[in-house]
Amino acid sequence: MNVLDRGRDQALALFRIVIGFLFANHGLQSLFGLFGKSAVSITSWPGGPAALIELVCGTLVCVGLATRPAAILASGAMAYAYFVVHQPEGLLPIQNHGEAAALYSWAFALLIFTGPGAWSLDGYIAAQRQKDASAAAQTV
Repeated sequence: MNVLDRGRDQALALFRIVIGFLFANHGLQSLFGLFGKSAVSITSWPGGPAALIELVCGTLVCVGLATRPAAILASGAMAYAYFVVHQPEGLLPIQNHGEAAALYSWAFALLIFTGPGAWSLDGYIAAQRQKDASAAAQTV
């Protein structure tokens, strides 16, 4: 095993945490007007629902809770944002300012397949369930 392979689980966990944190910040910015941007109404389409998805799914991915369902929703939302909002302005992301939407969509697509990984609430819950099942099996 090479030295880079030894840190794979931790690197994927850091990737998940950072992507979730950054995505949640977009939601905070859009919903509450933080970080120098004016807030969008939750009822305005598609900005309001997108901001809510960013905040909720970003937070879930960051802490590693319901990671795969949150990543599916986030990836789909960003693909929608790219193709409906950005792509009509030009074919390439550099032309239509859709780089962030494209990158987030692909980052969350990766997390759908890699799952929550290390340092996640999903992992903690699974370990607790396995521990409880082992304890129950030993008492029978």
